[in-house]
Amino acid sequence: MASLAQWVEGARPRTLPNAIAPVIAGTGAAAWLGAAVWWKALLALAVSMALIIGVNFANDYSDGIRGTDDERAGPLRLVGSKLASPRAVLTAAVVSLAVGAVAGLALAVLSAPWLIAVGVVCIAGAWLYTGGSRPYGYAGLGEVAVFVFFGLVAVLGTQYTQALRVDWVGLALAVATGALSSAVLVANNL
Repeated sequence: MASLAQWVEGARPRTLPNAIAPVIAGTGAAAWLGAAVWWKALLALAVSMALIIGVNFANDYSDGIRGTDDERAGPLRLVGSKLASPRAVLTAAVVSLAVGAVAGLALAVLSAPWLIAVGVVCIAGAWLYTGGSRPYGYAGLGEVAVFVFFGLVAVLGTQYTQALRVDWVGLALAVATGALSSAVLVANNL
């Protein structure tokens, strides 16, 4: 049975800057337009953090049941190290993604309801990274997805929910943030 400290480590807290940075960047871009809204920034932060924790647990679960993490060195894997059951880690992933969905639904309803569709794509992307029958993470597309989801979507989505528009500042920050997040994934996979 995993301890609380092991569950926290299994959530991979070192990845949280990849969830925080795009919200800061998107809020900065909204502020550039004179439209920063602190409570929407907090909701965006809840979405981003819940999704990255959810994808981390989903990755742990999917890699664990496939046996991919059995010989893995590096950060703790709960299923691969047999510290937690696959069902418990799957539950943690689902709960995390559900928290992100609820926060995202609130943010979309209060900003632009069409963003609900973006949220659905984000949750599907989180699961299909290493889950499902044809995980895109195993096809070398993980870095592209990180660029899209934790760069373009997170930064521009944060800016849009606050300013109800995006601009070149948001796009530049989205590209920079996405590139950095992708570089972190590359370094992690070496």
